[in-house]
Amino acid sequence: MSGTYVTHLECSITGKRYEAGMVHGLSEAGRPLLVRYDLERLAAAVSKDDIAASDAPGFWRYAPFLPVEKPENRISLGEVVTPLIPLDRSAAALGARPGKAIVKDEGRLPTGSFKARGLCLAVSMAREFGLDHLAIPTNGNAGAAMAAYARRAGIRATVLCPADTPDINIREIQLQGAAVWKVNGLINDCGKIVGDGKGPVGWFDISTLKEPYRIEGKKTMGLELAEQMGWALPDVIFYPTGGGTGLIGMWKAFAELKEMGWISGKMPRMVAVQAEGCAPIVKAWEAGDEHAPLWENAHTVAAGIRVPIAVGDFLIIRAVRESNGFAMAVSDDAIIEARDMIAREDGLLLCPEGAATAVAYRQALADGLVSPDETAVLYNCATGLKYPMPPVSAALDKNSAIDFSVFG
Repeated sequence: MSGTYVTHLECSITGKRYEAGMVHGLSEAGRPLLVRYDLERLAAAVSKDDIAASDAPGFWRYAPFLPVEKPENRISLGEVVTPLIPLDRSAAALGARPGKAIVKDEGRLPTGSFKARGLCLAVSMAREFGLDHLAIPTNGNAGAAMAAYARRAGIRATVLCPADTPDINIREIQLQGAAVWKVNGLINDCGKIVGDGKGPVGWFDISTLKEPYRIEGKKTMGLELAEQMGWALPDVIFYPTGGGTGLIGMWKAFAELKEMGWISGKMPRMVAVQAEGCAPIVKAWEAGDEHAPLWENAHTVAAGIRVPIAVGDFLIIRAVRESNGFAMAVSDDAIIEARDMIAREDGLLLCPEGAATAVAYRQALADGLVSPDETAVLYNCATGLKYPMPPVSAALDKNSAIDFSVFG
């Protein structure tokens, strides 16, 4: 592909090479394909100053690291570089020192979540390949991102989601032009229908890791974090893990940057955070396994990490192990308590999945897995405005005498 530094694609489990510039799903082994680049040529052609000088929106500043060949195929909804926000007032409640716990707030992206990164790249590549109908299973935010970017690209979109997906997500998906269907099951049940429909309907399956380019979009989280931190990396990263594309993508980004000589020193420890009601990766990691069987009866308030089985399970676990990280499950009660506390103390409204990383960080500090002197980045994957919040009951009657003592 003449407009990129892509050399080929590679099966993540067998290493078999696949030709670039062609439509691919999973490898022949039924595993994710990884995009590979001529990093030596990329390092010779592009500098850190070039990245800093880019006027492209958000993560498109890293276009040389990405597979889209033609600039006109880069779909954009006004992406931004998401901020790093230290937890100052709530640090003490987490057992942290001020300035050491930093939230990367992905809720500032289009459609309000980090799913914008992966789906923007996947849809951009779909337009490059001339695909005209995309289908995806979702717990909410991925479907919203796919719907929005597909509509922007003029591509038909079909979204299947569990029937108990937050209503705001379902409405958002529909309003942004996708056909949305509720399924009486979990995301893996939705995924089976999408997979089974490839032949009869003719849509392209854009499920997590079942095509190669969502990883490349999520990779930009790692590229962006490195640039924001002066081309250095934190000591530890806490990541809310469902399908795990972002954790895999960041680890890929760090490896590419290191090979190019853009970063040096030790790599961050990667921590996969899941909910106690759906923790297949944690169970496999604790057992020393590389694959995580289906988690039965999955449930959690953090809908985005309710993924009972992940096609890239071994890639998540490999990244955790290679980085000397760990996997941790946290309770729903603790998730909501942390969300509410951080909102009250720091004015930062995390989504439940993001709050799960704060709970895991607090527990890791208490268990001695992380030092208070280490810098930890917690990923908040979506705006908290998409999720249910406690009701407000206080009211005033304008026609009665106001008792101003209530404001004391």
